Parts: sequence; structure tokens; C-alpha cells
Amino acid sequence: MQELPIGMQDFESIREDNNYLYVDKTEKLLQLAKTKKSYFLSRPRRFGKSLTLSTLEAMFKGKAELFKGLYAEEWVEEQAKHPSPVIKLDMSLLGDYTNRQELKSALIDYLEEIIDDYNLNIELKENAGRILLKIIKALYKQFGYVVLLIDEYDKPITDNINNLEKANEMRETLRSFYGVLKGCSQIKFIMITGVSKFSKTGVFSCLNNLEDISMSKEYCDIVGYTQQELEDNFVDWLKKIEKELSMSREELIAKIKEYYDGFSFDGIVRVYNPFSVLNFLKQGYFDNYWYYSATPSFLTKYLKDHKIKEPKEYIQKKVTSNFTDSHEIENASVESFLYQAGYLTIKERKGNILILDYPNEEVKSSMDSLYLENFYNIKDFAGFSNDIWESLEAENIPQIVSIFNEALKGVPYDDYKDRDESWYRSLFLMLLSGAKITYFSEVHTFRGRSDVVITFKNKLVVVIEFKFAPTSKDVDKKRQEGEDQIKSRDYASTYKATKKIITAVFVADDETRQIVM
Repeated sequence: MQELPIGMQDFESIREDNNYLYVDKTEKLLQLAKTKKSYFLSRPRRFGKSLTLSTLEAMFKGKAELFKGLYAEEWVEEQAKHPSPVIKLDMSLLGDYTNRQELKSALIDYLEEIIDDYNLNIELKENAGRILLKIIKALYKQFGYVVLLIDEYDKPITDNINNLEKANEMRETLRSFYGVLKGCSQIKFIMITGVSKFSKTGVFSCLNNLEDISMSKEYCDIVGYTQQELEDNFVDWLKKIEKELSMSREELIAKIKEYYDGFSFDGIVRVYNPFSVLNFLKQGYFDNYWYYSATPSFLTKYLKDHKIKEPKEYIQKKVTSNFTDSHEIENASVESFLYQAGYLTIKERKGNILILDYPNEEVKSSMDSLYLENFYNIKDFAGFSNDIWESLEAENIPQIVSIFNEALKGVPYDDYKDRDESWYRSLFLMLLSGAKITYFSEVHTFRGRSDVVITFKNKLVVVIEFKFAPTSKDVDKKRQEGEDQIKSRDYASTYKATKKIITAVFVADDETRQIVM
């Protein structure tokens, strides 16, 4: 089997010995390369943006030996006869900066490396923008039209998103840097990538012909793996996992789809996050690889500062189709930020309305984990989730209540204000999600709607009715109401084929802030 290119962003390293598996995306890249236009692509982190630019770089440089057997092979062979000079700027390599001057210095240092690579005679006495322009003109004079590739263009801005004054400093510095590109006739192709779109117009106002393909139907799968690409390219790895997990191909594909598929940028085509898929195939078990790889600290602070709602509030969230178009950082909505960061995706498009939701189980579980740890102060949520799993194995529902109550003790006092039944239920569901336990909320039956149904390993179903008691003296009454409701509406009847069914009433005693059975 070919090795999996986990974390590899350099096309040449993947292809030079043909030891690594590469999913061929060159057909879509060739469509771009032939147009001689300027493009912008926004995608979440670890989604393949850097590899995309690295592939384009190799294409324009005419590195034909790397494209044997790929869709763009013939075009690159022809390109090799007259390769283009390529300037590739990766803004994530500039490091950290505390002020405008540090960013300017970092840009000049970066440009000096490009000057050395091409052995150009350019002095570093001017600002970074002017130096960039001189590099472009010198390359054009020596080799012909220039290709410009800019990766993670917004990193200096998003790194400072929680400090608007500093973020605006970075934006103004980058605007000045890129401003020299306006009317630059020596460039034949530009491709710019980043996570966010909201600062695009401010930074690239000089490039009024920049085409945003982030939500384009034509390029919706330019990064990420489609279902067909997964099943066609990873046959040997899928066989290996089937054997290890004792699953059929159909069962395995369905589980992978549930856990890692679902990202959509046009509301129609779905793709997998490559980082999650590659790590799953390598490790052989389902886990939140994307989330654990590096949840940016600025994300948590941003969500706290913008008063993020509970995770359930973003399920089937309706927004207008231009919801990502805010030109200013301070005006970007939470939904826009979550979408561009990869925590929400477009489930459906209805005219000018988009329906947002969590793309898959990994992201939903990750969002619940992030919320539990950073907003409810439940630091050992993983431990609680593991204990719940073991309690279900033992069919011990009272133990699950005890675990839930331990988790509730960590919630800050202020978070209990104005809470109701749905608040306790929502927190419980987040713990189930963290434990990767299959559950259904507000399940409709022909007589009513049950609050929570847990299905565990095809052998156990737990039907839970939540009730809210404002004071401890109301607990017995609410418990009886719940029991009568489960019985009269026959919530368990749907699951009679299951080996074992357990029904339970969880009463939230708001006076003690604990759950009572």
C-alpha cells in the first residue's frame, strides 16, 4: 500500500518517489490554470489549501515528472517547455508579531529569500510592497509572465482577531503590501487562499477582478475528498480497516460517512476533511482528529467575546446567502465565523436562504467538547463521557445520573440563572456526544415526542424523559408526570425489537441543581 500523506503539504514530496497516495485534483486545478485570472479560495484549516497551491506551483514550473498518470500530465509536459516564474508566499511562515513594524520586517525577510532563490539583484532599501513589485518585474524581464500564489493570506489578521486595534494594524499593513499589485501587468495568474473571507475586501480592494470561488458549484470539491474519491483511492486501506474492526464494507463506509463526511460549500456536493480521513485510516479507530490537531486559542476567546449560543442553537440555522460578506472583522457574525472555521457547513440552499448545520459527528462532538470545557467549565468531560459509556455497558442508569451530577458541580453558579428543562437536557446531550454515544433528541412517535432516546451497540435502548422541578418539593410530582407520560404515550413501543429497553425519568431539581431519578 502507498503511504498516507498525513500532514504533508508539499506536492513534490508526495509525488517524487510515488510512495505516498495522492488523490488527483489536477483536473480542477487545470481549469483554473488555463484561465489566466485571479482567484480567492476560503476553506477551514487542514483542508488541503496549502497542498493545492503547492500543486499549482509545480504545474506552472513545468515539473512534468511529478504528474505522470495524473489528469494534468500533458498540459504540464507542454508547460515544461516554457515554465513560468512562481512567487509563492505562505503567510503562516512569517511567525508571530506584536506590532506593525514586526510584520513589515518579517515580510522583507521573506522576500529576501525569494530574491536569493532566483539570484536577483534587488536591494532591500524600500518597503515590502515596493520590493515585491521589483521582484515581479525582474522575474518578468528574465523569464516572462509571473504566477503569484499566496497561502493563508489572513493569518496575521485572524491571529489577532480578539484585539481589533492590532488586527486592523495587520490589515492596513497587508493592504499596503498587496496594493502594489493593482494594475501589475506582469502577472498572468493569482491564487489566494485563507480561512476567512470577511477581511478579503479590505486587504484586496486593489484586486477588483479577484474571483471568489469559495462557494462556487464548479470548484466546490477542489479540496477535500468526495465519496467517490474515498472509495476509489483508498481501497487497500479500507480493506485493512474492515478486517481490524470486523465490519463489512457497507458498514464501514456508512460509519466513515457519518463521522467525517458532510462538508459542503455549495449546499449540494459533500466532501470529507482529508486530515480526518487520513488519520482515521492510519490509526484504525474513530476519533476527533481534526479538532484535536490544534483548536486555535483565538477561536475560544472569540466565541466567548461574541456570546456564542449553545451548540443546539446552530442546528438547521437559517442565514442569507451573503452571510460571509462582512468587510470588517468587528461586523462578522458568529455563524459566519463558525462556518469559515469549519464548525458549520451548508446543508441546503433554498433560493437566497442557506441552511447551516454541523457537517458530521466529529465536528458536532468537537463543538460539544469545546462548549463543555470552555463555557460550562467541565474540564474532565472526556472522563465523564468514558464513565457514561461504561455505565451503559453495565446497563446502570442510576450511575449515569451520578456522573451527570458530578459534571453539574463544575458549572459556574451564574450559568444556572434562568435555566429550564431544555438547559439540563442540552448539557446531558453534550456529554453523550463527547462519549460518541448514539442518541436522538425529541423523537416523534404517533402519540407524542420523547425527550431523549439512546441506542447503544444494537442491544440496548434507553428512553429518557426530562422534567424540571423549580424546587425540591416538586420533584415527586414531576417524576410521576414523566412516568405517566412515557407509559400513556408508549414511547418505548417503537423499539420492541431491541433486546432490552429501559425507561427513565430525569428530574432536574433546580433548587439543588442536581438530577433525581
